[in-house]
Amino acid sequence: MTKTLLVCDCLGSQHVDFNALGELTGTACSGCHTSLCTTQIETAAKAIKAGDVVIACAQEAHRFTALAEELDAPEPICVDIRDRAGWSDDSASATAKMAALIKDALLAPPSPKSVDVITEGTCLIIGAEETAIAAAQKLSDTLAVTVLLAPGTDFLPTSAYDVVTGSLDKATGTLGRFEVRINNFQQSLTGGRGTPALTAPQNGARSECDIILDLSGGLAMFPAPEKRDGYLRADPGSQTAVADAIFTASQMVGTFEKPLYVRMEPTLCAHSRAEKPACSNCLNVCPTGAILSAGETVTIDPMICAGCGACAAVCPSGAISYDVPPPDHMFRRISALARTYRTSGGTDAALLVHDDHGAEMIGLAARFGRGLPAHVIPMEVSALSGFGHAEMLAALASGFSRVDILLGPKTERDALDPQLALANAIAPDQSALLDITDPDALSDHLFGQTPTPATTDPILPIGSRRQVARLAAKALNPDLGVLALPQGAPYGAVVVDTDACTMCLACVSLCPSGALGDNPDMPQLRFQEDACLQCGLCTNVCPESAITLEPQLNLTDMALQQVVLNEEEPFGCVECGTLFGVKSTVEKIVEKLAGKHAMFANPETARMIQMCDGCRINAQYHSQNNPFAGKERPRPRTTDDYLSKRKDH
Repeated sequence: MTKTLLVCDCLGSQHVDFNALGELTGTACSGCHTSLCTTQIETAAKAIKAGDVVIACAQEAHRFTALAEELDAPEPICVDIRDRAGWSDDSASATAKMAALIKDALLAPPSPKSVDVITEGTCLIIGAEETAIAAAQKLSDTLAVTVLLAPGTDFLPTSAYDVVTGSLDKATGTLGRFEVRINNFQQSLTGGRGTPALTAPQNGARSECDIILDLSGGLAMFPAPEKRDGYLRADPGSQTAVADAIFTASQMVGTFEKPLYVRMEPTLCAHSRAEKPACSNCLNVCPTGAILSAGETVTIDPMICAGCGACAAVCPSGAISYDVPPPDHMFRRISALARTYRTSGGTDAALLVHDDHGAEMIGLAARFGRGLPAHVIPMEVSALSGFGHAEMLAALASGFSRVDILLGPKTERDALDPQLALANAIAPDQSALLDITDPDALSDHLFGQTPTPATTDPILPIGSRRQVARLAAKALNPDLGVLALPQGAPYGAVVVDTDACTMCLACVSLCPSGALGDNPDMPQLRFQEDACLQCGLCTNVCPESAITLEPQLNLTDMALQQVVLNEEEPFGCVECGTLFGVKSTVEKIVEKLAGKHAMFANPETARMIQMCDGCRINAQYHSQNNPFAGKERPRPRTTDDYLSKRKDH
């Protein structure tokens, strides 16, 4: 069914070519309205009731959503073409951009997975007596409050909330499941006159709570405290901050949905093998500490994960992938924006990636300033840190001439900076981070850029992030074979010192991606560059330190084939001639052990070193000093033995 498109020029403040938009987006658009959210609301109601409607207005999305609820109709799709395109010094040529934004909005993301978090309102307040007690008095009617004061603090008894003293030693968990450990823990004793008597001090006291309100003014209890659900931290010297924290705490009672931001596939993880360390990229960039080492893989606590997406951006194998939305949806959005803009007559497209903070800046720049240039296509994402090199390259190879990422105040740059460096190593100077906080400065910067045409024929970004990155890199560098990459890149070659390598093949047995392999018919170390994650496990496990990593991106077909890194002449069994082992290795062992070790003191035992497994066992079994030999086996007893024994008696 064809969707209905409702457009509005917002009291005549923008020009909208409704005929062109309907044709370019494949929707039914019969006209342009002037005040769709007020005087023409009946038109919106009629379209919403009919269903399958797209309303080109995001400012009043809440109004249209409420109207849909009243009419018991599906919620309409609301897309902003005014702030991002119509209100601009370039608005006269913004039709292609508007069409691209509408097409992007039509790509509805899959419903995110989530789990329920239940909180009953048990709240621990930490801070100085005056501030903490005042907060407890305000929250005691809503929450079950316990105030933790410093040891030795005098306080008045009350039945409205609990007061304890002690020093917080450790806190773990998240909303609905915090666990705290307190030293010098003392509770007040009921009854008595004057200052309450306290129980004997106790170290290591443990308790649980749903919410922690930290008004101590000291160091945060958790890394990235603003990302820890249920942990509210405010400067006790700021009445506004304390009041906001108290109000937020009062709302944290009931059942909440916690999105499951990332998906983990343990079999792909290259964290460790045989207790040898390898990749720890995700551990290094996780701001909340939600990722922990768990032997050969890592584990992610979904309750602590704040959804920054950094782990997915730096994961070389795809074991961790962002799931709100998944990577293929992101690639489809990028492709739809570029393709629609191009087929609508737009040229020299540039992609501006931003989050909700960036959306506010764009809105302010549009309302009070120059807005965005017509060739700059904004794309809002939920996690900027998850927009890695694969997404940047996919945008450039899909038809964008450059990619700018507008940073927000809470953006984690530990992952973005190396991802940008990697993208620019593959496509030089076509991606950048914009650390701009002023809307007018943002407009000036974007208008000051000289539009440039795309450098390649557009591709269709399909596949995993790793596959898309390689496809895009090949499209962007059609005449190059091998690109040098910065250290830490997830693509590269393995370089083997053949003089030091003993062909033990420990690297082959532990390679998590199968990039290193052997030949069952002869001593060979093989390598497929396309599969190499540059995790470093082979270098850590090699007993001869014969392996080094060389970060690079081989765009030739040789990267998809197995090549021989080292090979040696096999050794033939001196007994049966069967090929086994490496000739040089066997000869070295004979040289070091024959006649020099007690087990190989005579020629017969030394000769066993040069035998295959089967012949070695036979020779060992039939040797004169066979350590496995026992006494002569007794003769089996027969019926005659029993009868003869009976005759004797």
